[in-house]
Amino acid sequence: MPEPEFLTATRNSYDEVAETVAEAWRRDLDVKPWDRAALAVFAELVGPGGRVADVGCGTGRVTAWLAARGLDVFGIDLSPGMLAVARRDHPELSFSVGDMTDLQLPADSLDGLLAFYSIIHVPPARLPDVFAGFARALAPRGHLLVVFQTGDGVVHYAEGYGHCIDLHFHRRTCAEVANLAEGAGLVVSARLEREAVERHERTPQGYVLARKPDAGIS
Repeated sequence: MPEPEFLTATRNSYDEVAETVAEAWRRDLDVKPWDRAALAVFAELVGPGGRVADVGCGTGRVTAWLAARGLDVFGIDLSPGMLAVARRDHPELSFSVGDMTDLQLPADSLDGLLAFYSIIHVPPARLPDVFAGFARALAPRGHLLVVFQTGDGVVHYAEGYGHCIDLHFHRRTCAEVANLAEGAGLVVSARLEREAVERHERTPQGYVLARKPDAGIS
């Protein structure tokens, strides 16, 4: 079967802007305390040495942030161009090409899974399967953190960071993302929406934290 158009467009767009966004994003966590706080809670819940997949890792800067806090973390991304930057900037970490709509990870293999602004390009009809893949990869008591743009509808950008791109940004509510996690059999432990960081973001942002229960326990 041919690849869905949104995957091709997303890959090509991030390949195009990889070097530019690497510089733009290099210190973005410095101005986003809520992002740092959510990541810190996630890291603490997973625990030192926990095996974590950063799905949609981009340039690897959050992968490295988690590794510096003692997690056994690796990155997966659709874009070879973004991964080339990640491998150059963080040669001590492992990165591989992958597609979250067909996540090739062993069942029950992860203590944690991070989707940091990476579900934002996935059309709504595809998300139940994406979350089912997340849940399958998590071990019992494993934790999922999803960070995303909140709101309604979809916005298309044909230009970004000085390059021609073709990216659709799907905005969702915390309730919608929490429902997706619960629909995949996960237990939602926290949800939060915050205002946009002035001069750095255009929309409010959301966080949903969930865990995979032990078999037969919710």
